[in-house]
Amino acid sequence: MKWEKFKPPEPDDPMCCCECDVDPRGCCCDCDDLDEACSRWLKGEPQKPDCVLPVFGAVMDRLRVRLLPGDRRVEISMVPALVLLPLLLRLAALHFLLGLVILTALPGLVLWYYYATHRKKGRTLFFLSLALFSLAYMYFLFVTEILPRGDVSHLQLVTVTTGVVLTLISLVRTKRGPGFVQPSLADIHSTNQSQLPDKHSASQNGVDQLMMPASPAKPVEQQTQSLTAKGGTCPLCKVVRPPRAGHCRICGGCVQRLDHHCIWINSCVGKANHRNFLLTLLLFLLTSLYGISLVLRSVCPRQNLLTALLYCPGVYNQYSSALCFTCAWYSSIVTGGLLHLLMLQMINISYNLTEREAQLALRKKNGQSRLRGLVVDTGVYSRGFWQNWAEFLTMGEPADRHPSALTDLV
Repeated sequence: MKWEKFKPPEPDDPMCCCECDVDPRGCCCDCDDLDEACSRWLKGEPQKPDCVLPVFGAVMDRLRVRLLPGDRRVEISMVPALVLLPLLLRLAALHFLLGLVILTALPGLVLWYYYATHRKKGRTLFFLSLALFSLAYMYFLFVTEILPRGDVSHLQLVTVTTGVVLTLISLVRTKRGPGFVQPSLADIHSTNQSQLPDKHSASQNGVDQLMMPASPAKPVEQQTQSLTAKGGTCPLCKVVRPPRAGHCRICGGCVQRLDHHCIWINSCVGKANHRNFLLTLLLFLLTSLYGISLVLRSVCPRQNLLTALLYCPGVYNQYSSALCFTCAWYSSIVTGGLLHLLMLQMINISYNLTEREAQLALRKKNGQSRLRGLVVDTGVYSRGFWQNWAEFLTMGEPADRHPSALTDLV
């Protein structure tokens, strides 16, 4: 009993990871997972498989930088695009075979990262940062490497710059929001009333409810897929949504006329931003094709534009020309992928079909394949080519669309 007087006082509540935001001085953490992971790392022992992801998530959450009065988390997913892209492109410009290997493996790595993150149904800034940094880096190389050669006029420079600026403006307009379904006062009142028990009905039907067997509940995914064209109440949001609306598990809400969740803009494409999304694709493709043609005319002046990407003798004799040629190949790969996406979007609009409706029709096998499998025609909303495009171009924005904050644009 005497030794207890000399013991140091122990804290009543040890600080944990979730409390470090309240007290910035709390740099230590009392989580067992982090303590065990750190001790295993110091001893050189292997980590437990079920402990790696929580520890990595906690480390990502602790990486913060003070930008404004509050703390903002640094997204680790932005680092590979900002660091590896210029490094890989400059490495690919050293030799033809090295460039062939890197430019072939780069789309495979991006697809692998997409499928790895798509399974977790989580939002990531990797693809948005990759798209923005690719556009900025290609424009930077165009100004610093191609413009000093004297092969580009001022009018051509203004055209490329205008295309880049218009693409960014259209992207910002697309990021304002897809048009989420907002709950009405009647929905909130009905939800609250449904949660309250009815004593009178419970007292009369209590015996009947005990005798009747409970019907098996349908999974949430089946309930969500059954509400395709009829609308109804979303089993996740508990809101009454209009026809053609769908729930996005990544954004966590129901979107009016949901087309798909685009990883390149880190947002859904719906009724409010579908036209701006199509305009962004079109502006990017036109700017990219025009920029690639100017680069190839400067680097390979003796070759035709159609064959310059495949055959350009002497381009690797100078590192600056090799770097521009490699970036032209990289831009061509990105342009080809986005051109395929634009073609699919225009075909779906011609049939008055969304990508979500096409996927559900393929899953339920109630649609007809058109154009050799490029589009699935359900025949529900199609009213002809011209009327479908007129409906898309005159489609009004939702009246309950709320303006997004500055942080939502990222």
